[in-house]
Amino acid sequence: MDMANEKLVLSTAGSREEAGSIARALVEERLAACVNVIGPIESTYRWQGKVENTAEFLLLAKTMAAKTESLIRRIRELHSYDVPEAIQISVEGGNADYLRWIADSV
Repeated sequence: MDMANEKLVLSTAGSREEAGSIARALVEERLAACVNVIGPIESTYRWQGKVENTAEFLLLAKTMAAKTESLIRRIRELHSYDVPEAIQISVEGGNADYLRWIADSV
């Protein structure tokens, strides 16, 4: 199995409800095998010229390279933010059975 084919997509949401709704849609639509929702976390960032500090919820979506573009597009459609975070990270290795499960689930 090509271990670089598995991807982790990170995003954040402003509420647990929104994060959960996005997570459920991504899994139901087979764009992600699993989405963890972590938080609240504290995010500090620059937006429209000001430094902001906000409580957010982190989404960690496990997917495959072939699904990443559709997954990111879906996050943008579902999200309330003007510019939602959607960062793709390549998976370099891990439990082969788990990685196979990701591929089978999306």
